[in-house]
Amino acid sequence: MILAVTGGKGGVGKSTVAYNLGAQLDAVVVDADLGMADLPESRGPDLHDVLAGRASAVEAIRETGPVTMLPCGRSLTGARAADPVALVETVEAVARQYGHVVIDTPAGLRSDAGLPVFAAEGCVLVTRPTRPALADAIRTRELARAVETPLVRVALNRVDPEHVNQQTERAVQLADTLGGPVTKIPESDQLERAQQAGKPIQQVAPDSLPAAQIERLAEAVRTCATV
Repeated sequence: MILAVTGGKGGVGKSTVAYNLGAQLDAVVVDADLGMADLPESRGPDLHDVLAGRASAVEAIRETGPVTMLPCGRSLTGARAADPVALVETVEAVARQYGHVVIDTPAGLRSDAGLPVFAAEGCVLVTRPTRPALADAIRTRELARAVETPLVRVALNRVDPEHVNQQTERAVQLADTLGGPVTKIPESDQLERAQQAGKPIQQVAPDSLPAAQIERLAEAVRTCATV
């Protein structure tokens, strides 16, 4: 399965969700934010090189870290040389080799954000319980509808931990508005520390509430992939 993790507004925790879902699903995480990559990087060919025709997709994959990744370069020169249209073929090549792919999409609604969603078989929409983030989430949902990519789940991120297991009115409204079930991920220093260390939450705090919610989100993706 090719899964896009998307969200209209930057800063909602999209990369954190993508990285942890990749760990749970034993997937290759593709950092598709060509201009502002946010996931762990390493030496060797990267997505910029692949999209510029200088390396193959499989050649650029890193299997040595906690999560198997196709990292993206950080240079402006690399971003300018990359052909975003080649992303669809790239993720399909990775899926053929590895089975499961999670794409961390760029923030916003530009064409480089739409292409990863178009390349995916399903998407997880990440947002926060704030009005600006929810407004952007609605626009991103419309983008997914426009390219006919099904919504697998809404990840409502940085929720008050006391409300995670409550059926709040806001979560019900969000599910109705976006047309998909909601999984809440709590505000958590543990999750933030794990991301800063380049490790999935399951390695840092496996018995924590955020780890349990990430696993719940992953299980929803697995169920969708088998239907």
